[in-house]
Amino acid sequence: MPSTFRIPKAELTGLYGAVVRRVSRKMYGEVPDVGYVYFHHKPVLRAVMGFESKVGKWDALDPTYKSLAQLAAASTIGCSWCLDFGYYLARNEKLDIAKISQVQVWRTADVFDETERRVIEYAEAMSSTPPTVTDEMVADLIDELGTEATVELTQMIALENMRSRFNSAAGLQSQGYSDVCEIPLAPASVGSEA
Repeated sequence: MPSTFRIPKAELTGLYGAVVRRVSRKMYGEVPDVGYVYFHHKPVLRAVMGFESKVGKWDALDPTYKSLAQLAAASTIGCSWCLDFGYYLARNEKLDIAKISQVQVWRTADVFDETERRVIEYAEAMSSTPPTVTDEMVADLIDELGTEATVELTQMIALENMRSRFNSAAGLQSQGYSDVCEIPLAPASVGSEA
């Protein structure tokens, strides 16, 4: 389903628009729909791109845990664009796509170990409204991952909440990124929030 663009799709004009188109096509094959929305406010676009480039350098958390958490958060919030793009990124990072594709049905899937299940449960708890995080959840994650990785995990989930809520509110829908992963995109809500 194409994006509805509740915030109108901006025309990528001028030198900055040419740069956005060129970089996006080089990185993703096309301009992500979110780029058209952010282009309305270039300082926001630059700030988000700058922050995202810094986030990409964080490495205290295992990439699989990071991907599972982001996809669980996106699923809980109901952002099909974020799920679509998240599967694409996981594939490009050479993560186990058979496992990643089961995030939306993690409670019944038999592919996750206990730590992965805790990561997904924590992401859902942080992404619910209101959040349902418990002291025990955090303590278990610190015991298993360490404090630094737990801080990174928590921030990645919070960041995915920002992304998913923005994209969902802007009317962005799956753009077809997951098609290259051969993952059928399920409805985007398995958590407590529709």
